[in-house]
Amino acid sequence: MSRLASCFERLKAADKTALIPYITAGDSNPSITVPLMHRMVEAGADIIELGIPFSDPMADGPTIQLACERALVHHTSLRDVIKMTAEFRQHDQTTPIVFMGYLNPVEAMGYNEFAQEAAKVGVDALLAVDMPPEESQALVAALQEQSIDPIFLLSPTTQDDRIKKITAVGKGFLYYVSLKGVTGSNVLDVADVEAQVNNIKHYTQLPVGVGFGIKNAETAAAVASVSDAVIVGSAIVKIIENNIDDADTIMNEIADLLSGMRTAMDEK
Repeated sequence: MSRLASCFERLKAADKTALIPYITAGDSNPSITVPLMHRMVEAGADIIELGIPFSDPMADGPTIQLACERALVHHTSLRDVIKMTAEFRQHDQTTPIVFMGYLNPVEAMGYNEFAQEAAKVGVDALLAVDMPPEESQALVAALQEQSIDPIFLLSPTTQDDRIKKITAVGKGFLYYVSLKGVTGSNVLDVADVEAQVNNIKHYTQLPVGVGFGIKNAETAAAVASVSDAVIVGSAIVKIIENNIDDADTIMNEIADLLSGMRTAMDEK
């Protein structure tokens, strides 16, 4: 059984919801990424989404766009992100790691080489936000050859026929984007999220994680009550943005945010 499947199974047995924080690898400095990953696990993260820096993150809002810019100042590449994962795995063989980003860096490396190198260091899944399922056959084949799960996005505007296509090819879990627009958007309607998640579950047994608009313990707990995973990105990255040169404050504030979310989610 994969790390992702084992994680969701364990949480389901404990009546808990997965907490999945996102950070951009190399933000604000490559030296902080691996220690921050470990600190997030200590604070209650169940799965980590590790962003691959890209120069044109078109699906992201200003907060994560700036995170990519900060990481790229240090020339953080996909190969660097793979090396960071290898370093993380020296001390943590349990926590699932999902690479998240855009197709271009993966395509430049080559699907097969990427999948092989990612598998060697313990990457569990890839979410390429600009890869539609209709064009994903070659990538999915390369990933599945190495037991790496391909994860796909669904949104409030995804129609039922497309949900069927996405659930047929996706593995690991499905990422439901709770708001229209880019990352960092506001005004989360939990009742609508619940209805959308329930509709998706008509077509799949996969866990459904919800991201966008989750900024604090209250919203995390609310989303945890209607989904299998709570995904938080911009709120974490904003802490890095506000404390670029202060690694200790970054670590402490992100740990406080996640531990507060974890507590509220467990009390839901």
